Amino acid sequence: MEIIDAIILGVIQGLTEFLPVSSSGHLELGKAILGDKSLPEESLLFTVVLHFATALSTIVVFRKDILQILKGLFQFKKNEETMFSLRIVVSMIPAVLIGLFFEEQLEKLFGGNIMFVGFMLLITAILLWLADKAKDTNKIVSTPNAFIIGIAQAIAMLPGISRSGATISTSVLLGNDKTKAARFSFLMVIPLIFGKIAKDLLSGDLNISSESSFPLILGFLAAFISGLFACTWMISLVKKSKLSYFALYCIVVGIIAIIFGFIK
Repeated sequence: MEIIDAIILGVIQGLTEFLPVSSSGHLELGKAILGDKSLPEESLLFTVVLHFATALSTIVVFRKDILQILKGLFQFKKNEETMFSLRIVVSMIPAVLIGLFFEEQLEKLFGGNIMFVGFMLLITAILLWLADKAKDTNKIVSTPNAFIIGIAQAIAMLPGISRSGATISTSVLLGNDKTKAARFSFLMVIPLIFGKIAKDLLSGDLNISSESSFPLILGFLAAFISGLFACTWMISLVKKSKLSYFALYCIVVGIIAIIFGFIK
């Protein structure tokens, strides 16, 4: 992989992992624009590295929350931290099931189907617009809500459906506080990312060469730094009800992707 491609992919992953515009969809669009030869599906290793970088940026931003949750867990008592952890586990169930039983079917959707990505971005736009119009509350995410939000996260495994957009929108539409919805959305994905990384490492499919190590490092740094910015910015935007701007963006990009798919 070229160094500039690695940096571009890293920035795309870092920004779009947290901003509600679909990281998988934008990576597919990036591959289409730059060409499959310059960006071939780009090795499982590179994908794993980018996701690891954004997971770390989430941990840095929410380090105090995570430490508080861990302290609560080690006390072995039924407290808010323990219940929050339980809800995180519950939210993971739908995505884990989809990943275990439909992984091959999902992978077939990541083959440069730009038109499909475009239509999914339009669905993301609708979700964001509806969430932006919802009234803010002080309600926290309940266990049943966590499972429903988990279903939204599983659906967001489709390229073009924003994971953060789908989960935050679903949470807000269920009547939860917008800031708490964003916090839950970002924290719920951490175990999934590390679980997927562990699975890929154990599979033995990850190979690194001396030629690819430098682009990997640059891609990691680009994703980590841009992820820190995007995660912090997104929390502020959700709190200020600015999701409609991203809805408009998804509409524009979605239409362009559909047109590009027609003429390709």
